[in-house]
Amino acid sequence: MNIQAEKIELAKLLLNTNNPKIIQSIKQIFKKEKTADFWDELSSDQKNEIKTAKKQIKEGKTSDYDSFMSKHR
Repeated sequence: MNIQAEKIELAKLLLNTNNPKIIQSIKQIFKKEKTADFWDELSSDQKNEIKTAKKQIKEGKTSDYDSFMSKHR
């Protein structure tokens, strides 16, 4: 499959349609594609906290829910 030829064919189809539903559907596809991964929206501090938590889990440094909650009630 030649990606450039596919893009040209899609552009032709888009230019030749007057169906607003098709145009809206295509816009929605591109909007979904642009939606950033939540990871990219996190601050450096948040990312570091998550990385630290993952490391602690791997090392077995966890506590069960009830124990954790009993300290915070």
